[in-house]
Amino acid sequence: MKHIHVYGSGCKNCVVTAERIQQLVETMQLDITVSKVTDLEAIMNAGVVSTPAVGINGQLVHSGSVPNEDEIRAFLSNA
Repeated sequence: MKHIHVYGSGCKNCVVTAERIQQLVETMQLDITVSKVTDLEAIMNAGVVSTPAVGINGQLVHSGSVPNEDEIRAFLSNA
C-alpha cells in the first residue's frame, strides 16, 4: 500500500491540500492512505522548505502551494 504525507503546520492551505488529495484518492478508488504531518521536526527531516508539501512513500512530490486537481492526479498516477 502506498502512503501520502501532507506536511504542514495545520494551516488552512495544508488542510485543503489533504482534503483534496483524500477526495481524489477515494474518487479514483486507489489503495493509498493519506495522513497529515504537523510535527516540525518530522517536516524538517523530510526536507520540506515550504508548506504545504506532499510526499509519496518518503519522496517529496510537491511543495509551497495547494496543488490543483490536475497536479494531484499527476502525482497519484505516478504513485
